[in-house]
Amino acid sequence: MSSGSGSGLAYFLILGLPFLLLLWMFFTQRKRGQQVQALQGSLAVGDEVVTTSGLYGTITALDEKVATLDVGNGTVLRFDRRAIGMRAGEVS
Repeated sequence: MSSGSGSGLAYFLILGLPFLLLLWMFFTQRKRGQQVQALQGSLAVGDEVVTTSGLYGTITALDEKVATLDVGNGTVLRFDRRAIGMRAGEVS
């Protein structure tokens, strides 16, 4: 008394949707990683940036691993370069 097409759809929903969700998560994470890599490659002294913790500052020195930020009133802080989240004014 059960219909074959109804049970096929149920199997698709049970097995197919989680797989599609995993694919979507994989591609969105990959896209975000590419955006972060592009930002890191384009940082330069004088850029106004926001750290991942929300601190605004201007890059005063930059090397391979460390970004030095002037956060105002002559206060200079050193951050791991990976802590730079975005340029000030960008909306992500």
